[in-house]
Amino acid sequence: METETAIDRERGNGNGRDEAAGADLGRLPALIESLLFAAGGPVPLGRLVDALAGPERREVTAALKVLAEGYEREGRGIRLVQVGGGYQLRTPAEHAHWVRRLLRERPPRLSRPMLETVAIVAYRQPCTRAEIEAIRGVEAEAVLSTLLERRMVRIVGRKDAPGRPLLYGTTREFLEVFGLPDLSALPTLRELGADANILTSPDLVVDAKGVRPTADEPATAGDAEPAPLADGDTAGEAG
Repeated sequence: METETAIDRERGNGNGRDEAAGADLGRLPALIESLLFAAGGPVPLGRLVDALAGPERREVTAALKVLAEGYEREGRGIRLVQVGGGYQLRTPAEHAHWVRRLLRERPPRLSRPMLETVAIVAYRQPCTRAEIEAIRGVEAEAVLSTLLERRMVRIVGRKDAPGRPLLYGTTREFLEVFGLPDLSALPTLRELGADANILTSPDLVVDAKGVRPTADEPATAGDAEPAPLADGDTAGEAG
């Protein structure tokens, strides 16, 4: 059986498991499918391992691979994707039209101000409202309130600065909406263009010429990665 063979290759030899345990491993893709279907949202690998209470992490990873490849090979109506720091069953993008007709729902839409604001938060986090407003050039309180309501951003603390302004970061819902496994999947600054260094510059100058990084601490437009979520959160556990 193909599923069993793929998982057995990950098990290796001489691991001491008996035949009953091997049979359980043969059912592992189906068990994981049930767990993901019941969960609905993304499930981190560690939670799957804990829930299964037996198979090792590498065996669960192998079973996930078998499951994902099976959906793709058979052209099934669901896909296994890595998103929001975990694994989730989703319908293929090409089926979205019919899914929306069935559910009679319009896809969630983000206005341009919301997209601009959440992009700034994603790359600068943790960041303050003042930093967002400096980059966008407009007041951001209303947009931030909407993003907070939609759970796209969250308050992660206060900055050690006069007034102790609130700091904002992205959430797991942000990753889910944009189909990202984690923050490292965001486009690099180089991919965004020459002016994108402003997104991660530690200090900003705001004057008649616009907003730019300080001359003595310029940010590069290289492959800088976005800042991690604050307060020790992982990308898959924020929210």
